[in-house]
Amino acid sequence: MGKTKNLVIVESPAKAKTINKILGSTFEVTSSMGHLRDLPTSRLGVDVEHDFVPHYIVIQKRRKFAKELQEQARGREAIYLAPDPDREGEAISWHLERLLLDDDAKLKQKADAKAAKQPQKDPPKTSAATPAPSTGRKIYRIVFHEITPAAVQTAIQRPGRIDLNKVNAQQARRILDRLVGYSLSPLLWKKIGRGLSAGRVQSVALRLTVDREKEIEAFVSKEYWTIEAHLRKSGETASFAAQLETVNGKKIELKQQTEAEQLVDELRQQRYVVASVEPREQKRYPRPPFTTSTLQQEAFHKLGYSSVRTMAIAQQLYEGLEIGETSPVGLITYMRTDAVRVADEALTAVRRYIPHTFGAPFLPAQPRTYKARKGAQEAHEAVRPTSVTRTPESLAAHLTPEQLALYQLVWQRFVASQMADAVDQVVTARMDAGKFGLKATGRTTLFAGWTKVYQESEDKESTDDQLPEGVLPPLTQGEPLELATITPSQHFTKPPRRYTDASLVKALEEQGIGRPSTYAPTIQTIVGRDYVRRTGGSLVPTRLGRIVTEMLIEHFPEVMDLKFTAEMEEELDRVEEGDLEWVSVVREFYTPFSARVSTAQEKMREVKREIVPTQYVCEKCARQMVIRWGRFGQFLSCSGYPECKTARPVPTGVKCGQPGCAGELVERRARGRHFYGCSKYPDCRYTTRRLPKDEESAASNGSSKTPDTEQPDATGAHSDADITDS
Repeated sequence: MGKTKNLVIVESPAKAKTINKILGSTFEVTSSMGHLRDLPTSRLGVDVEHDFVPHYIVIQKRRKFAKELQEQARGREAIYLAPDPDREGEAISWHLERLLLDDDAKLKQKADAKAAKQPQKDPPKTSAATPAPSTGRKIYRIVFHEITPAAVQTAIQRPGRIDLNKVNAQQARRILDRLVGYSLSPLLWKKIGRGLSAGRVQSVALRLTVDREKEIEAFVSKEYWTIEAHLRKSGETASFAAQLETVNGKKIELKQQTEAEQLVDELRQQRYVVASVEPREQKRYPRPPFTTSTLQQEAFHKLGYSSVRTMAIAQQLYEGLEIGETSPVGLITYMRTDAVRVADEALTAVRRYIPHTFGAPFLPAQPRTYKARKGAQEAHEAVRPTSVTRTPESLAAHLTPEQLALYQLVWQRFVASQMADAVDQVVTARMDAGKFGLKATGRTTLFAGWTKVYQESEDKESTDDQLPEGVLPPLTQGEPLELATITPSQHFTKPPRRYTDASLVKALEEQGIGRPSTYAPTIQTIVGRDYVRRTGGSLVPTRLGRIVTEMLIEHFPEVMDLKFTAEMEEELDRVEEGDLEWVSVVREFYTPFSARVSTAQEKMREVKREIVPTQYVCEKCARQMVIRWGRFGQFLSCSGYPECKTARPVPTGVKCGQPGCAGELVERRARGRHFYGCSKYPDCRYTTRRLPKDEESAASNGSSKTPDTEQPDATGAHSDADITDS
């Protein structure tokens, strides 16, 4: 069977499978498996002397596949480039076009050479985003935000051309990240240890976690007290809570236990009466449908998924799954977006669904529209289900538990975003007790509205003797009340919380750092480099992460500056809009940056040469062990290196928990997980996931006892890693 006239190229096999069944036998759909061309890994690949021209090559491991794709494309009348609808997808499309045009040129040269019976030179290689030369074969760019028959067919019927502004914006980002990564990462190798990395976005994200940790360490907790009375109506057993608010008409602040207990004694002697009751209606508005950022945040809070895990599952839902229909179906729209806009046809569908399913009162008079944050790409849609009629219940038999949980979250959020307001009655009651004033607040739902579908929080459980929190019994002004109990409670002001995946993504978005496609890989990078560790859901910077951050702030303040990084993102957006020329953006950054690199080569602290003596003795040669720095922080090394290459983790100072064992706990790592094991291993196999709290705190705040996570050789050398930013 011969080739079809039309070839569609997408990024992934799963996406290709879904689209192939949509388009039928007149089209062949194949995948590029992501990028086929990129900057070389063995060198900078950017000509900093001549307008930062990038020297793209076919990726070494993809050369055979690239050749097969060129052969597959030969003889087609039309080729449709259909990677994802964002900068990265546009760049992949442009690289695919270059690859195919290079093949056309080579075939033409061969034909001309054969006709003229003389050899010809290879065609010139292109490196920057330039318009494609004209060829006999038609190459189109098609874009769709959901993989559904209607969206794909519409894209085929209305093909376009590659947006060179988007390509240039991606190219500028790639070159900036390469310049930063290939300049700073080797500097860290030289000063700390091999295998470390720095990046324009990842290093700023790391700084956020380090700065937060410093805030926590500097925080001084202050004691304060509150007094809560449980009051009840005469003759009833159920009580409601009221807080002491004023004394002699002035707001009360209690800082000492004796003061609080004195007031409690006085309050026990008082008569309580309702001073006022103020009911009012309060509307609660639904949240907009998900963006990449809010999806990652909500999936973390409600499902416990990391950002990387959320995006991997969302990718599956987007690319298409078998759900019992004739072909795989894309269940959600494109998941890398910062827009909250919804297509008109999706609004029409959900506005039909809501009254049919929940009743007419649940549908607002007009469709809801939401304002996107500054700089959002409004051409995209929010993350939503491709069909509102595909309820989570109808898909339960076809999806994995993870897929179903995330789809349900997307579906519920989208439907709720177009439902009527929830209406509550909020009652504020104030009680007098002599010179004391108390306040109680109750909330009851008058109309569920959008909360019928999507719950942001749940009521706490109540006891038999106490009404559910937030509910007040009917009260009237002047009504006497009985005191059931009264309790003083001690509190301490709390430091800022450590970042989690969710709160770090939120901070990055609010600060304008990175874009939807970079949030998850940025967090994955700083965790993978052991700059940050996940502890109980929190992101805790390691001593290594703090050292790297402090050194980069000292020598590269602009790169580590949040405002500067955000302004750079805005400039890249302007390149995409065609308002800025990408070369000028890169040049303006690189000129002062390269000067700082030269200075840092000479003046930056050489941590890897710093040696700290210890009381430990090498078991092989009996020489003193010293603490050195490696890729994963500090480790014990024989002072006789390089003659003796003994190395092991730094003991934590905590005794092994195995009865009768004289060993100490050291930190170890297996399959990417950190744990603590006995230094006498393999004789003692005791392990624990956590140190005692005081020791664990010392490890997180940069104690000199912070152990290593691997056992590198005494130079701290490891294999080289990719040193570009995520």
